[in-house]
Amino acid sequence: MVWHLVLMKPRPDLSPGDGQRLVDAFRHAVREIPTIREVRVARRVRHGAGYENGAPDSADFLVSLGFDDMLGLQRYLDHPAHEEVAARFNQSLSSALIYDFESVPLDDLR
Repeated sequence: MVWHLVLMKPRPDLSPGDGQRLVDAFRHAVREIPTIREVRVARRVRHGAGYENGAPDSADFLVSLGFDDMLGLQRYLDHPAHEEVAARFNQSLSSALIYDFESVPLDDLR
């Protein structure tokens, strides 16, 4: 499986309406793009772990999209519904990190 991971922080001055338009564009993309196999959205939590002190404050949310393969990811990125997400994304966020990963066996960490 291929994972498209987006760590993001909304702009502090993002209006509720603009935030809703980003969510609506994302929902539309998830409905319209058939290569998306899994979607997860998570809010960052802080619970006092030592590593939190050294982490940059650059993400409040994680969006994880799963695809069967690289072709599925590419079809997502090329889809017209993704263009709207990208436009809203760029207008709405103060920071973002985007990475793509391919599933491998645990032993590949060696």
